Amino acid sequence: MPSSLFLLIGITLMYSTPLVFGALSGVISERSGVVNIGIEGMMMVGAFTASAVSYFTGNPWLGFLVAGLTGAIIALLHAFASITFRADQTVSGVAINLLAPGLALFFCRRLFDNAAMTPVYTTLPKLFGDKALAGTPYASLNVDVTVALGLVAAVIMWFVLYKTKWGLRVRAVGEHPAAADTLGINVERTRYVCVIVSGMLAGFGGASVTLAIVSQFTQTAISGQGFIALAAVIFGKWKPHGAYGACLLFGLAQALTVILGGGDIAIPSQLMAMLPYILTIIVLVLFVGRSVAPKADGVPYRKGAR
Repeated sequence: MPSSLFLLIGITLMYSTPLVFGALSGVISERSGVVNIGIEGMMMVGAFTASAVSYFTGNPWLGFLVAGLTGAIIALLHAFASITFRADQTVSGVAINLLAPGLALFFCRRLFDNAAMTPVYTTLPKLFGDKALAGTPYASLNVDVTVALGLVAAVIMWFVLYKTKWGLRVRAVGEHPAAADTLGINVERTRYVCVIVSGMLAGFGGASVTLAIVSQFTQTAISGQGFIALAAVIFGKWKPHGAYGACLLFGLAQALTVILGGGDIAIPSQLMAMLPYILTIIVLVLFVGRSVAPKADGVPYRKGAR
């Protein structure tokens, strides 16, 4: 029984980590007033970049960092369209979700002999796992280093948003950009920084899939996790700690899919695979009306407008 419990905890943490990075990506962007529907696409690019760099260099840490960089570059396109040109942020995000996976698959085929997946490569180390805990009741508790990185990122974002002057400015820009502008806060620059950081975090989320959960990039590596992360943002009321808790819930749903799918209970695998997405819909139905987004979220800012 203890080993099964620790296995459940380990799988929950493993599957929740990409969602944590994706949800934090949504929190920082939407707190500044920019809706980022393109998290899915940014995660996809990050997942491929991490795989390719890790394969060619043999250094998964370098792959992880470059994934964040490519995610930030894709986010810059979103920022340019939605902030500078004041395009519809939802449409821009959807365009990113169409463009980014296409780019990832294109470069994958170019670099790997027309294959739609990368070869197996070295992944990031575990914080502790089977070897370190062999012979103990905790042997089934495998924790990737990305789990710790996701927790640290959530704590840092909470501290920055609620305990620093810059965080206060970000929240002011997301709630009332005109008032923030009159106080001398550069609204466009603040939003640019937040969207770029959002893309970097999404890239890290994609990298945590291909460098910790699986050891290669495929077309289905992300498979809707960016949208589940957006649901976690809403469920968590646009707060880092709330989004983190929501991601643990979604990770638990995925862990139950893995454990119950291989158990003695005859549950169809197709039904179990639907569990995380069904939970996402339930959460949105129950909480989307109760959670209040930043007032200027999704509203392009025009200087001098009220």
